[in-house]
Amino acid sequence: MARDSAGNLKHRKINNEKLTSNKSMVEDGNDFEEDENSLSSDTCVLLNRGGGQKTDVVIVEKEPLWATAIQMFIPFLLAGFGMVAASLLLDKVQHWPVYQKVTEVYILVPALLGLKGNLEMTLASRLSTHANLGHLDTKKQKISLITGNLALILCQATVVGFLASVAAVVFGWVPTGVINIKHALLLCASSVVTAFGASFILGLVMVGVIMFSRYLKINPDNVATPIAASLGDLTTLACLSWLASLFYRTMESHPWLTTVLIILALLLVPVWAYIASQNQYTHTVLFSGWSPVITAMVISSIGGLILDFTVSQYKGVAVFQLVINGVGGNLVAVQASRISTELHSISQPGYLPRHMQVCISPCAAFCDSQETSHAGTAKMLMLMVIPGHLIFSYTISYLQAGHTSFTFIFMVVYLFAALLQVILLLYIAQVMTLSMWKHEIDPDNSAIPYLTALGDLLGTLLLGIAFQFLYLIGDRDSDVGD
Repeated sequence: MARDSAGNLKHRKINNEKLTSNKSMVEDGNDFEEDENSLSSDTCVLLNRGGGQKTDVVIVEKEPLWATAIQMFIPFLLAGFGMVAASLLLDKVQHWPVYQKVTEVYILVPALLGLKGNLEMTLASRLSTHANLGHLDTKKQKISLITGNLALILCQATVVGFLASVAAVVFGWVPTGVINIKHALLLCASSVVTAFGASFILGLVMVGVIMFSRYLKINPDNVATPIAASLGDLTTLACLSWLASLFYRTMESHPWLTTVLIILALLLVPVWAYIASQNQYTHTVLFSGWSPVITAMVISSIGGLILDFTVSQYKGVAVFQLVINGVGGNLVAVQASRISTELHSISQPGYLPRHMQVCISPCAAFCDSQETSHAGTAKMLMLMVIPGHLIFSYTISYLQAGHTSFTFIFMVVYLFAALLQVILLLYIAQVMTLSMWKHEIDPDNSAIPYLTALGDLLGTLLLGIAFQFLYLIGDRDSDVGD
């Protein structure tokens, strides 16, 4: 397979006779090197041995960084404005009665938004890999991939949404020692119905985005994951807030409503599980993909606990929380998806190409000048952080949203926190993705949930520290503390 000028993979097969006459290969385990005169240095080759005398040569050429930058930046901006919209929405709904009376909803926000981001971005990453490998080129494969993956994310969303509500109830019970049954049912119903509905809508949108990307000959890895994250945040937060408010208003008049919806959603889980188990593309993921999303949900819930505390101290946190978390999650998901696609293209699980190493220094992760490294993409993604946050912050300021004055010292501290978050995430992404591949774990299904959850936790923690630091150095105006 070779990438075209847009960075998409192209299939090319060379038989043994042509290979013998034109190419000189050296075999070493699962790695194959081509004669330097045959292909350029940015070309990786893998021999896939089949039956008989035929040998397929898979060639992957790295796309130019300028093409990657253009393809990434526009979706990144669109995704960022989606996150700004979600942040503005959170800034408004934090004053709704349900958020004031049932404060555990704050714990649900990062957990559910993280869940949606995880499911939609892993869906986008899986479909992007299949698209780049040519598995979406026939109608039969297309229908099978779409059906199986939609059933899979509906099953995962319902179960993990239920577990997220349980975690919110437990985290809410710890400081008080009291569980309000009506509030617990409200949280559970809101979480499960939101996860189910948003998964179905966003799953269809992601399929459309990837198919449209293929039609325009754009690499889906660069486009799908940012759009998945941004649409997931806005859609999920809107659904959660509306449903929680609805259930809160009907809690006394229709107490049975939440119970019925919870039971109905859980009864549908075996149906989605059966459909996914019968599909060749999702059968394995159905049984192996639970640990990442559940662990990520727990990590995001801890972030929600931090958010619940910081919002009570600094109202200004709310409008920035989704932006800083979303930007970090988007950028690291793009990097993880690109590394995963390359690994799927040139190697087999359990075997790392010779130019890739798990244990690398932070300097090598960002400063390696070799064309085969991912340092160039990491630096490019890192360079998007400050311009992106400046644009998003100016938008928030222009709309006169939030509770924080946009002073010079505030922007310096905020941008430092955002940049530190992305640097940590990009380094962790490279180490984690390659380590998973070496241990025969598919990064498409496992890396992104952990990375986005860590992004939520780091973003919320660093943002809280930033606001505390501003308060300590004397920025104690009514905006920061209100």
